[in-house]
Amino acid sequence: MAKKKLNVGLVGYGFMGKTHSNAFLQAPRFFDTPYEPVLKAVCARSAEKAKDFADTWGYESVETDWRKLIERKDIDVIDIASPNNTHAEIAIAAAEAGKWVLCEKPLARTAEEGKPMWDAVKKAGVPNMVWYNYRRVPAVVLLKQLLDEGRFGRIFHYRSQFLQDWTISEDLPQGGQALWRLDSAVSGSGVTGDLLAHNIDMAMWLNGQIVDVTAMTETFIKERMHNETGKKQPVTIDDAAAFLGHFENGSMALFESTRYARGHKALFTLEINGEKASARWDLHDLHRLEFFDHRDEGRLRGWKSIHITDGDHPYMKNWWVPGLQIGYEHTFIHQVADFLIAAGAGKSAEPTFEDGLKCDYVTDAVLKSAKSKQWESALPPKE
Repeated sequence: MAKKKLNVGLVGYGFMGKTHSNAFLQAPRFFDTPYEPVLKAVCARSAEKAKDFADTWGYESVETDWRKLIERKDIDVIDIASPNNTHAEIAIAAAEAGKWVLCEKPLARTAEEGKPMWDAVKKAGVPNMVWYNYRRVPAVVLLKQLLDEGRFGRIFHYRSQFLQDWTISEDLPQGGQALWRLDSAVSGSGVTGDLLAHNIDMAMWLNGQIVDVTAMTETFIKERMHNETGKKQPVTIDDAAAFLGHFENGSMALFESTRYARGHKALFTLEINGEKASARWDLHDLHRLEFFDHRDEGRLRGWKSIHITDGDHPYMKNWWVPGLQIGYEHTFIHQVADFLIAAGAGKSAEPTFEDGLKCDYVTDAVLKSAKSKQWESALPPKE
């Protein structure tokens, strides 16, 4: 049977625009989804660059005003892959127009900005999702299954890092189209909202709500030339962040993120320790889950390296044959497939805007604690 067409309007044509576009194209080819996404329109301020992107990825048309994109009757889904300072206005307008909404992470620059976004999609009753793609790594999904099955027993520790090194040079400017992540007016924060948000979302999906934090941040290079003014200006983002915290289940949290770890391009790791078992995962070897079970026979007890490629592993039956691994781009494909399947059932696939908002409350608490030098609550306010 032919799948129902679902017309996608993409806002933004950068790196994330590519990952999303590829995912929309591939998801119905490998998964049994009720909808087939159609790349209907891409929107960007530069008509020329948007046209080049459209030609490359097969978008049927181009817009230079996201408002016109939302007004179009032939658009069903708005996918926001533009800088953080644009998320709220676009998402709210899209929801009010009855469009389905996908939004890049973080949901917003702050929880205060993100709350109306969640309110808007909730009021409109439209499917919504935030692109925390690492939830769709098969090895991490297997870890989630093992945790939900109670194999770890009581959880004691959760620790996670996200390390990069691309901003070490003092000659690197800030701001503008390519380096907006270094401009807090656009990004909201530095590594806390960009990298650490991934760690936090993953942790709360696997191990539950983070309730409080005590944090420190550092800006190593205090001034950089701004691409838009051509002048040196104060750097207002955090280059590095670390925090301790408590989860609702009583376990301890230890997190670190930085763009100043020479030699690391994207070292995203996690480890979780329970009374009966432990596990660890590394993005550099994303198809493996390291697992230790204390209940194994003593003389054979030790860490196992589980290669996640078999048909009974999460998502893998949809791909090649056992022994052949998949990669980064597949996490976005899995996310689109889950979104389409959930939408077909009248639901939203996690992480929803509500989940994204909960993450924003934690990142806000990290930044607040770094300034106050005190423990701060990371819980959403009671309504």
